[in-house]
Amino acid sequence: MTKPTTERFEEMVLEVDFAEDGNYARVCGLKGVTIQRQANVDETEVVDCDDESKPNEILSEVRSVKVSVSAEGTWAQESHGKMMNWFYSAKHLPVRLGNKKAASGDPEWEKAPAILSQLSQARSDGKGRVTKTIEINMVGTPEIENKA
Repeated sequence: MTKPTTERFEEMVLEVDFAEDGNYARVCGLKGVTIQRQANVDETEVVDCDDESKPNEILSEVRSVKVSVSAEGTWAQESHGKMMNWFYSAKHLPVRLGNKKAASGDPEWEKAPAILSQLSQARSDGKGRVTKTIEINMVGTPEIENKA
């Protein structure tokens, strides 16, 4: 049996170009990152013209694509100012999602402007560290960049 090639924690990458100068950086402190890709679909029922007693056929078309990222982790001071400024500026910053284990010719990066739609901080009921939860929504359909 051939074993699958799997991806390690550090090979799934979320990076933001905070200065909008082409230099992307990872958000310090994030541990759990989930990427959601969703197609919004329109459905139309079509009647069988030869036999209308048959169930209608459902045709589906993709109307739009939405990509968002949710993440959680430890609130790191290295990211504090960048994340707070991004949230309150309501800017569309360049974001890229990476698959560093991609094979040559396969998608390695998904890139698009994005907004920071949620920025939460929490402290537990005991001691411990402050945590953060974020939600990033990409604006438009991301550009795909294949690995060389």
